Amino acid sequence: MRRYVVIWFRHLKTDWMVRRQPELKDVPFVMAAPEKGRMVIKAANMAARAKGIDTDMVVADCRALLPALQVFDDKPELAGKLLHALAEWCLRYTPVAAIDRHDGLILDVSGCPHLWGGEKPYLEDMVTKLQGFGYDVRAAIADTIGAAWAVCHYGKASWAVEPCRQLEALLPLPPAALRLETTILERLEKLGLCQIGSFINMPRKALRRRFGVSILSRLDQALGQQLEAMQPVHPVEPYQERLPSPEPVRTAGGIEVALKLLLEKLCQRLAREEQGLRKCLFKCYRVDGVLQQIEIGTSRPSQNVVHLFRLFELKIATIEPALGIEVFTLEAPVIEDNRPIQDALWNFTEGGNGTAIGELLDRIAGRLGVHTIHRYFPDEHYWPERSVKLAGSVSERPQTCWRKDLPRPIHLLPRPEAIEVTVAIPDYPPMLFIYKGELHKVCKADGPERIEQEWWLQQGQYRDYYCVEDENGARYWLYRAGSYEQGDPKWFIHGFFA
Repeated sequence: MRRYVVIWFRHLKTDWMVRRQPELKDVPFVMAAPEKGRMVIKAANMAARAKGIDTDMVVADCRALLPALQVFDDKPELAGKLLHALAEWCLRYTPVAAIDRHDGLILDVSGCPHLWGGEKPYLEDMVTKLQGFGYDVRAAIADTIGAAWAVCHYGKASWAVEPCRQLEALLPLPPAALRLETTILERLEKLGLCQIGSFINMPRKALRRRFGVSILSRLDQALGQQLEAMQPVHPVEPYQERLPSPEPVRTAGGIEVALKLLLEKLCQRLAREEQGLRKCLFKCYRVDGVLQQIEIGTSRPSQNVVHLFRLFELKIATIEPALGIEVFTLEAPVIEDNRPIQDALWNFTEGGNGTAIGELLDRIAGRLGVHTIHRYFPDEHYWPERSVKLAGSVSERPQTCWRKDLPRPIHLLPRPEAIEVTVAIPDYPPMLFIYKGELHKVCKADGPERIEQEWWLQQGQYRDYYCVEDENGARYWLYRAGSYEQGDPKWFIHGFFA
């Protein structure tokens, strides 16, 4: 059975202002924005409301009532940002949280309250912490979003609607609890229908004829006869495990225990489904609302608990538990098929599967960074810059072979670098060249090898490449762009031989 929680932030923006400026707590103030040539109130704190000042009133009129009223510029985008951040904070209680209009949150809490000892301590813990942050909130729980919203905003007795009892909870509430349009509410009021119970049992045809289809849709949503969609702030990861902590965890040892338990559960599921993770996120939700997280990646699909824990172990020291961590989650956003017998990374021994080598590369990447390890494949291009490509993974196979008929440097510069040369005859190799301020005397040379531009990709001059060796035995790959007949060509160094 589904259960939903609706949280209503009654004074969201003004509460945020008080959090930033505590001296405003008991001071009447509003947030206003220009509208049709006048300043109109968009939000008012509780102290201002107690003086009769509310939203949609004109600032000039309110100042006549209360000269000491403080006015701040409204921030139209503030509510959305605050609700998004609060929805992310609520992920410690449930994996599914969405924003409700401009002043609330909707949580799908199915299967979660028992981790806190039941619905009452679950909701009390949530509301107490939000109130501790300085927000004036109300909350309710029910089988449907509509019923929870109605009780949260208009209920006076109980905050919890018993399973399958949403009809009884709705009967005494006003029609506005169904989230109806203003025009429909006005028509209901003219007819004296001031409670949902006064019209909920009317014939549906009569309701549709008088008030339209929307009133029937809202009734069905509140009663659970029509599904109401919600858009989560973060879509639930298909491979995710959660571990609430009975007491806040403050030590590295406790964090390691939680991580091992989550890895075991996640890897058991991956093994059953013949999947392996390539990326994994370990998130720690602190009691002060701060999220701490570390991330690892693997070079090939993995479901090895020991190996994955070693990768995380290198980064656990970066987690700051502060006052304690109350919820741990482990997510695998990137997974791949993990066949029982994997192909070899490189055939060091016949029949080897390369698993140990892949895990070694993962540990190196964990210490030095994933960008320190590269694997290259030959590409089917003559132009040197395009003849090499970066492999997507260690399990990828090359589509063509390395060229062996002509010499190629073991280190190819990403971009050729200009050099100064002395040439005896135009088509001869250089006698000497200067590279980075150092003079190199050429003792041996081979070439030229002419490489033309691939005209279907790019137009430009051809190159004449030479393999040269200096007096110290170092070998270089140099080229001349163009010919002397076309002017003064430029010389470049493009690579280094072993």
